[in-house]
Amino acid sequence: MVLFAPITTPWFIFQSRKASGIMVFMFFLTSFSAVGGAEFYLYTNYMEKNRYSYLPPVMQEMTRLADNLKASTVKFDNALVKLEGLSKVESRINEIKNTIEFIYEVRKIEGENRDAIFQLEKYLDDHKDFFISKNLSWLFSIQEFYYNHNVVQHYKSLKKYLDSFENLLRYTYVNFYHIDKLKSQKHLQNYDQYYLKYRSAVDSHNRFNVKRINFQNQFLKDHPDVKPYLPGRRQTEAFKLWG
Repeated sequence: MVLFAPITTPWFIFQSRKASGIMVFMFFLTSFSAVGGAEFYLYTNYMEKNRYSYLPPVMQEMTRLADNLKASTVKFDNALVKLEGLSKVESRINEIKNTIEFIYEVRKIEGENRDAIFQLEKYLDDHKDFFISKNLSWLFSIQEFYYNHNVVQHYKSLKKYLDSFENLLRYTYVNFYHIDKLKSQKHLQNYDQYYLKYRSAVDSHNRFNVKRINFQNQFLKDHPDVKPYLPGRRQTEAFKLWG
């Protein structure tokens, strides 16, 4: 293997002072870098897969599910931040189309986040006796968090926000010429109705989000042991009105 070649190999290559020696050295250097990089990748991949090997199998899976939940939450947070930025753009038809398409992506990401929550909750239920026998009853505080009214209402209000925002954008996109150019009273009135529903959903979600944030902050003070198993950060910005 290249890694076991004598350390003086490059020196002897250069001693030849010939073009062929340079070519051999470049081949050696390239091969050394490739093999070294491959072995480093395999090693880091092995360490990643076995970083929880010291834990009992049930706890290994529990930790893996918790990591999945935290990763999906960060992804969801970033998507909401991006959506907030898109909601500030001017009402141009291209931006409207892009925002509609991104809302579709946000829904998929939100679904992944909800699946991660469900899997963690189910795993706790399925191995309840094990966790109790190991004096790990505090883990059930995770379920308590996601079952809390403030958290449940946060997710429900977020869904209504996405629904109303998408409905408003789709109507505007389809009827953009009548609304923006012709100023059709019929279309403007319909637009106003969609906008009022959207505005109501924004206000409602922002109120529930504040309650959820306050609850989560207090919850982590009361249950510090569950912090590694809960999302480390959440969307904290109030959504601004589009248009």
